[in-house]
Amino acid sequence: MEERKFSEASELLYKGRKVRGMDFNKPENFPLFTTSAFTMNSLTEVKEAYRSKFTYIRTSNPNRDALGEMVTFLEGGEKSLIFSSGMGAISTTIFALLKPGDHIVCNRNIYGETFDVMNILLKKFGVESDLVNFDDNENIKKAIKPNTKMIYSEVCANPTMNLVDIPAVAEMAHKIGAYLMIDNTFTTPISIKPIKLGADIVINSLTKFMNGHSDAIAGSITSTAAIIDAIHPIRMLTGTPGDPHAAYAMMKSFGTMDLRVKRQMSNAAKLAKALEQNKYVSKVNHPSLDSFPQHELALKLFRSNEEMSGMMSFIVPEDEKKIDEFMLKLHFAHYAMTLGGLRTTLVHPVTSSHSHMPDPDRRAMGITPGLFRMSVGIEDVDDLIYDFNQALEVFGS
Repeated sequence: MEERKFSEASELLYKGRKVRGMDFNKPENFPLFTTSAFTMNSLTEVKEAYRSKFTYIRTSNPNRDALGEMVTFLEGGEKSLIFSSGMGAISTTIFALLKPGDHIVCNRNIYGETFDVMNILLKKFGVESDLVNFDDNENIKKAIKPNTKMIYSEVCANPTMNLVDIPAVAEMAHKIGAYLMIDNTFTTPISIKPIKLGADIVINSLTKFMNGHSDAIAGSITSTAAIIDAIHPIRMLTGTPGDPHAAYAMMKSFGTMDLRVKRQMSNAAKLAKALEQNKYVSKVNHPSLDSFPQHELALKLFRSNEEMSGMMSFIVPEDEKKIDEFMLKLHFAHYAMTLGGLRTTLVHPVTSSHSHMPDPDRRAMGITPGLFRMSVGIEDVDDLIYDFNQALEVFGS
């Protein structure tokens, strides 16, 4: 056959394709792979790609895998998977590890959509769950059944900040051969490493503090290699792998995580102490406070008062008109349905995350119409303290 001279357009495409995969010259910034698939030229290459390289981005992607390695390093596990969101990480993991007839003991004080997974979604697949108060370990022991295969909790409850005694609950779980799955979103591995305390599986909504810039969505699961390898095919089948663009954005954000999160945790502790002294605030929930019911447990779990969490909640008078005036007087904090960003944000659970719950049930959890959940940012803490104190004066007018 006569040798053909390829067109300039074809040559250009070919030259671009030749820099595929990881064959590049040590860039300063990890590159974004904006491709839906990686190509091969022979069956030998195909077999090698399936064995150790990249094929299709739902299966594997350099950005997602690199981010996963960073999460594994931070959490201290053996391996991690990156998901499309924190909820994708939670639901996919449970689907992978549990079967019809299994039982979960879950902390009653959890994120609203996790609550719905336990109470609505899992029931459709024959997995039962009991939600109990984890403030008392006896409640957990009493809820355990012969078919209990998982115990689930957040490190700090959303929005009341109630803590779970991870080492004690891990011992309970392992005694019956169950997994302990812990959500570390409110705290991050900068604050606490649940795996080191006995947890089997750690979930993070990377969207929040770990990303910190409110510009990308992803979640992660960290565990043993055996557990992660069991979850991986289910992640592919459910279509919940993380987006490479989000992974790329988060890899850059991870570089400042230590600086950001430590500042946010320190600010939260100082702001919590200041708000507790304000006459218009009836209660402040933050583990650093001596008044926090589980302060002794907090000192056991965390390194110091200023390395606990950038999250907190506080209660003001139940006067909606005054609450509106208070929010309008704030200069720095603003309302946003997310958390963990550089700027301080507020959420009103009665209006949002817990609006579907009857008022008596909310109040039993410590959630009143006067309660705000707050994610503290990296602003100057003295500015935040002054701003909240001046805005709270509306309740005295």
